[in-house]
Amino acid sequence: MSKMSSVKCSIITAVSIGLCVVLPMAFHAIPNAGSIFSPMHIPVLLCGLICGWAYGLLCGLAGPLLSALLTGMPPMAYLPSMMVELAAYGLVCGLMINLVRTKKLYADLYSSLVVALLAGRIVAGVARALIFAPGRYSFAAWVTSYFVTSWPALVIQLTLIPALVVALMKAKLIPERYPAE
Repeated sequence: MSKMSSVKCSIITAVSIGLCVVLPMAFHAIPNAGSIFSPMHIPVLLCGLICGWAYGLLCGLAGPLLSALLTGMPPMAYLPSMMVELAAYGLVCGLMINLVRTKKLYADLYSSLVVALLAGRIVAGVARALIFAPGRYSFAAWVTSYFVTSWPALVIQLTLIPALVVALMKAKLIPERYPAE
């Protein structure tokens, strides 16, 4: 997005990290909703889109870690692979939104989101297969966990996140990507 001060980006990142703790608590109050809707992904993706790759990366690492320490979610067994996945989301979202310039806001947002969501899932799957569960993690398990089970999360993320970014721009809380000249 357009240039924001490091103070504003730091505040948005801190709020996003806080949401990484609060949103899963709300969703986990409903049985299986947390694993299906992936509420922690939303603030990380937003942070990467709004503040850039460095802040998105930080949010993706710190959000699940803080949540695990304060609430026990995600469980420690899943924490490392989730940190890798969310860090990749924040990093790639921030990089893509700076690289993609179609002059159409929604095209920029959707292309950045889709690439980030695919990259994060690939990075997490590779990390799980090679580092966190070598020899015990299959392609079928990856497809099932990252696409089949989580399809509602993908729909929510692709629907909600661009709408939130546009709403924040219209409210003048973040700079417009393509200001009227």
